[in-house]
Amino acid sequence: MSYPKRTAALASAAALAGSALLLSAPAARADVVDVNYRCQTPIGVKSAVSPIDIKGVKSGSGYRITMSWQKGVSSSPVELGKGAMTPSASIRLGGADSGTLPVSGPANAAAIPANTPIKISDLSGTYTPKKTGKVTFTPSTLVIKALGTTTTCTPTNSPGPGLTLDVTAAGGSSPTSSSGSSSTGGTLPQTGPEDSAIALGTLGGTVLLTGAAGALWLTRRNQPSRR
Repeated sequence: MSYPKRTAALASAAALAGSALLLSAPAARADVVDVNYRCQTPIGVKSAVSPIDIKGVKSGSGYRITMSWQKGVSSSPVELGKGAMTPSASIRLGGADSGTLPVSGPANAAAIPANTPIKISDLSGTYTPKKTGKVTFTPSTLVIKALGTTTTCTPTNSPGPGLTLDVTAAGGSSPTSSSGSSSTGGTLPQTGPEDSAIALGTLGGTVLLTGAAGALWLTRRNQPSRR
C-alpha cells in the first residue's frame, strides 16, 4: 500500500475507533415518579402524593445523588419555626447493586404554617459503585423530625426507579449495552502485537479529539526519514 493510502487508512480507522469510544459514554436515565406516601405522624396517619425527581452527577469515584420533592407531604398541627424540621430519606438500590442509599438535607429555611403540606428540601448523598452494570435508584422511606417528634412516611404504591445509571465499580471492567453504557474507570492497554486493536482504539480517541492536529501527527509519524 502506498504511503498516502496507508496514512488515510490509519486516520479513518482511528476516527472510527474514536467514534466507538464516544458511543460508550456514561449513560443515565431519569424519570419523575409519583410516590404515594403513608405518613405515621404523632397525631395519626396522613397520606400525600408527591412527584419525586432523582438526579446523579459524577463526583470523584462516585456519584452525588439528589432527591427532590415537587409537592409537600404530611403537615403539622402547629407552626414549625425556621430550623425546626429536619428531613432525611433513603433510596433503594436495584439492578446491579442492592441495599439503600441514605440522603439528607438542611432544616427548613423558613417557618412552615400549621396544617400546611411540608415542603421537603432537596436531599443528597454520595453513591460509590460496588458493582459494575446498570443500577436503579428508587424512592423509599422519608423521615421528618420536628419539635422532638418523628414522622415516618413509607411509599405504598411501589414506585418505579427515578434514576438508572450505568456504573463501573473501582477496578472493574466497563459494562456494555445496546443503549451505549459506559465506564467510569478501566485500565490502560498493554503494549504488544496482541493489543494493537486496543491501542488503536486509544489512538482513535486522540485523533477524534485533536482533529487536524492529530491527523498531522499521524502523517509526520509515518513519513520516511530524510537525510
